[in-house]
Amino acid sequence: MTKRPSLEAALPTPPRTPARELPGVRNLLLAEVDPPSLREAQTAAMNRRWEQAVEANPALFDGPTVVCAGVSWKDPETLRLAWYRATYRLFLLRQDPEHGLPVPSVFVSVAQPTDDGRLLVGRGASSTSHPGAWQLPGGTMEPTRTGVALDTECLRRHAARELAEEVGHVVACEDLELWTVTRGHHGSVGVHFRAPARPADALTEQYARLVAAETAQGRTPELDRIAFIRSPAELGELGGTCVNVLPVLAARHAVGMSS
Repeated sequence: MTKRPSLEAALPTPPRTPARELPGVRNLLLAEVDPPSLREAQTAAMNRRWEQAVEANPALFDGPTVVCAGVSWKDPETLRLAWYRATYRLFLLRQDPEHGLPVPSVFVSVAQPTDDGRLLVGRGASSTSHPGAWQLPGGTMEPTRTGVALDTECLRRHAARELAEEVGHVVACEDLELWTVTRGHHGSVGVHFRAPARPADALTEQYARLVAAETAQGRTPELDRIAFIRSPAELGELGGTCVNVLPVLAARHAVGMSS
């Protein structure tokens, strides 16, 4: 069994540190906590940055989001994730040198393997938060209604929805297995699920149908291209950049295929 850190120890990841996997997570416990109190100067800085961002991109939406307040081990296989409710403008405090906060996001993704051992990746469209960057299908987690608990099943449903919206492939929630958990820039927590293998040709056809439907409606698909890789080494052959957790996840996939 992998050696675990102290069960009471938090697992912070400072900004700009490499992404890493938290191996051995089999269960998640999510606990809602109160958001931190912002100083008046922090609130003013956040709102000022948001106004500037909206002026540059009027399509921005200050929607609800989940922010990680910390993680710790309950037992060797159970990770406790504390979270609070916020809106997207809070993330802009990451960029403020004087009033900044880490503001770790919580996001989900789906590892979609093919039946010949490859992994589906997609490139973010220009309208997304990671334009031109290769990533797994997924997205930032949204909070539940007030008074409704956020749990692993909520994350699983969100992951399945992201796969359908970004790739056009519909998977039953119960068929998504918890695969791994990562921490990346700003301490952001990624909860990654794995879908049953499918033929690459079928996935490509579903994606093409999705793109055609979105384009016909005047919308831009969230992924402007998909590809299939076997290992982290093949990421460099795709060109462009990738989100910082993708090499970690590609390596995990490659190990799984070789074992």
